Amino acid sequence: MKFLRSSAKSFFFLSCSLFLLFPAYLSAEEGTSDTPVEKEILPQSISPEKKEEAVQTIKLLQLFGTIMDVAHAEYVEPISDKTLIENGLKGMMSNLDPHSSYMSQEEFQGMKNEIEGHFGGLGMEVQQDNGHIRVIAALDDTPASRAGIKSGDLITEVDKKPLAGVPLLKAVTQLRGKPGSKVNLTILQIQTGKNVSITLKREKIKVKMVRSALYNDHIAYLRLSEFGDNASHELKDAFNQLEKEAEIKNQKLKGLILDLRNNPGGRLDEAVAVSRDFITSGEIVSIRARQKEDNKSWKAKGTDITHNLPLIILINSGSASASEIVAGAVQDHQRGLLLGTRSFGKGSVQTVIPLPDNQGALRLTTARYYTPSGRSIQRFGISPDIEVFESNDESKYFVFHEADFITALSNEEKTPETSKIILPEAAKKIPKTPPKSWPEFDLLKPKTDFQLQQAINLLEKGLNKSFIKEVPQKVLQTSKKK
Repeated sequence: MKFLRSSAKSFFFLSCSLFLLFPAYLSAEEGTSDTPVEKEILPQSISPEKKEEAVQTIKLLQLFGTIMDVAHAEYVEPISDKTLIENGLKGMMSNLDPHSSYMSQEEFQGMKNEIEGHFGGLGMEVQQDNGHIRVIAALDDTPASRAGIKSGDLITEVDKKPLAGVPLLKAVTQLRGKPGSKVNLTILQIQTGKNVSITLKREKIKVKMVRSALYNDHIAYLRLSEFGDNASHELKDAFNQLEKEAEIKNQKLKGLILDLRNNPGGRLDEAVAVSRDFITSGEIVSIRARQKEDNKSWKAKGTDITHNLPLIILINSGSASASEIVAGAVQDHQRGLLLGTRSFGKGSVQTVIPLPDNQGALRLTTARYYTPSGRSIQRFGISPDIEVFESNDESKYFVFHEADFITALSNEEKTPETSKIILPEAAKKIPKTPPKSWPEFDLLKPKTDFQLQQAINLLEKGLNKSFIKEVPQKVLQTSKKK
């Protein structure tokens, strides 16, 4: 067939590939009965199993070169080696799991520029999902959140250009732009199933990580929108300020609500630091990698900025990664109650690995997170102690989680663990859904926030401290996995 040409270019590529993979095997002696590939590439001392594996790898690399030749000869438009190879590398990584990827040098630089604030954006955490771009979370007070974009929504078009099949980093580039410039998005809403056209104005995304409020003069409220640099420090400062506000009103704080809803995560070290703000002893989180020597765990340091104040953490399907580390640690140690809906379920660690000679970088999944009791967060997330929905309709809608990604990493557990906490009587009486007359939820209007109001009511009634006695150690001892 005409497209099965043996070009010098492809031969050079394959020769280099084989040398890089099997440099020590090129000195094999001739005169054996092995196939040409085996005779030229593989040593005689290699085991039969390793030999078969190596031969199959070589054949697949040859197939890669053949496919390049076919594409060069038969594709409808001219296509460069660079494009073909980069596409191959992207596919190699993206099919491992939803969070692994290869970035070209241009894309890697773009990612760094975005972190440094050189581009305007919309304030969304997005992820590739079976060829589509899905929203994981819309950050507080950003164009995306103000437009009502929700966790699980699909972005199907940018400026009327379809995104189906567009690589994640290319889609992100289309979403970015000069601050002040406008972009039109077509959103497939997960809750309604409707396509909605929204025009947004890009901004320099300077997320205010911590927002605070004092309810009824003695209920502290801290909202953490992401785990960025100094998240724990900002959280402490905000809590201290609320304590002072209460004192001015001749009040003492009666409880604390930590709001992690729609918090997509961030830095692992900040998740550990925030957990240490409330947990005084024991393990916070552990990670398990492919090699045992890379396993690591973090422990509490004997500090509790609240001095054991009753604590409620709000979570939902937009609470991911670092948020789940904090929620899982608090739940396992019975330090407080989790209220809301099941979290996202991203229980994996990604490492950005720059490649030599400015050839880009890999974002590679390198480990899994485990809570103090040994639970894996992956796929299932954290189930709240008290399930409360944001609205009457929420329980009827499909809610997207990590497990819904086709390439999601597995979890050794078959089903998610439910909360083992013994709830105080007041918590058992909390309704799961708001009454029909409840106003539509508006993040800027606390009175419309049913989950928040239930947390306030529970703290006002006073958490019965007896529910935490002896339960933590029993949970940790019976649930701990090897």
